[in-house]
Amino acid sequence: MSDNTDVKLLDEFVVQYNNFRSEISKVIVGQDEVVKEVLISIFCDGHCLLVGVPGLAKTLLVQTISDTLGMSFNRIQFTPDLMPSDIVGSEILDENRNFRFIKGPIFSNIILADEINRTPPKTQSALLESMQEKSVTNAGKTYNLDKPFFVLATQNPIEQEGTYPLPEAQLDRFMFNVVLDYPSYDEEVQIVKQTNSGISTTLNTVMNSEDIIKYQDLIRRIPVAHNVLEYVVSLVTKTRPNNGQDINNMTQYIEWGAGPRASQFMLLAAKCNAAINGKYSPDIEDVKAVAKPILRHRLVKNYKAEAEGISVDNIIENLM
Repeated sequence: MSDNTDVKLLDEFVVQYNNFRSEISKVIVGQDEVVKEVLISIFCDGHCLLVGVPGLAKTLLVQTISDTLGMSFNRIQFTPDLMPSDIVGSEILDENRNFRFIKGPIFSNIILADEINRTPPKTQSALLESMQEKSVTNAGKTYNLDKPFFVLATQNPIEQEGTYPLPEAQLDRFMFNVVLDYPSYDEEVQIVKQTNSGISTTLNTVMNSEDIIKYQDLIRRIPVAHNVLEYVVSLVTKTRPNNGQDINNMTQYIEWGAGPRASQFMLLAAKCNAAINGKYSPDIEDVKAVAKPILRHRLVKNYKAEAEGISVDNIIENLM
């Protein structure tokens, strides 16, 4: 680290992070890797896409995180008839016959975009500017969003009827694509027992907006060894067909690879993964720990991968 102040701040961050995890575990049973990846995206000032079948507590996880942070929270239920103005807001003619902008639910610190693929691309695109620029433009005027700002979106992978797949440009703006799997037998027993006890859980606020921004700045300042930086760029480059670096010939299954944004996100996420484990600089193991959620929504498989039953995660594992 650059100085003793940053070292002390990093030690403080580890304690705060563990407190954060402890509060979330009061409500969320298991899903440790999922919770870690969502929290990394928050501390890296990124957005997160949660993909899983119904009933795996995707929405509950986001609501629990918002309850433990002293920040504003809005939930937007995406439906086929949702309009862009329902998200960003619209102008109205007031009693003085003047146009006045009424802010939509996007003006909040944490946005839960529930079932984001249920709305047409026109409405999905209303999130693009806010996710990238942290601002909203309406009638030629730009309104800045409060910081920090996160979009945590959920998506059901098995229901295809009446859904609209997210465009690649919007997928690329999500830092992580986090896949939720079924809980284990013991975890499910605990879930059923906990939710049928009639006992309500009180969550404590462990961080506020100032804390989040402070830790985001700290993580960006964490130094990185040159060999780790080269490994990140090399791994992302290997995902691109005809790159000349893929010794396992896995690019035969890839139609399109990841762009430079993947390299930027991967290095930042590796820094955060190192920080939460009390390390002052990331190593290659930290990069590998975050590679799958960074890359899985940025690779487009071709027909050969589909025919041979090769998943995106299989491709990433072989590239590493």
